Amino acid sequence: MNLQILRWVGRLEGSSFLILLCIAMPLKYLAGYPEAVRVVGMAHGILFLFYLLAANYAATTHAWPKKIWFYSYLASVLPLGTFVFERRFLTEKPA
Repeated sequence: MNLQILRWVGRLEGSSFLILLCIAMPLKYLAGYPEAVRVVGMAHGILFLFYLLAANYAATTHAWPKKIWFYSYLASVLPLGTFVFERRFLTEKPA
């Protein structure tokens, strides 16, 4: 159950990061609309913290090695990182 929460929070956090980089930042610097970064940046910051909490919880309950735990943190600061992390480490492996 908690991996499903991590997946969804990761998707939201990754999407908010892309919106911040690809929409809000150009609006601020090219169109002179700094409010876009304020609003999207706040939402992204909250989702970033939720993602770190969910990653910590998943890592402790599933006894992840420190390497995977590190990758979950690294994914949160790279564009598309949470999507790559989900695909690489959170997919269900067929039995």
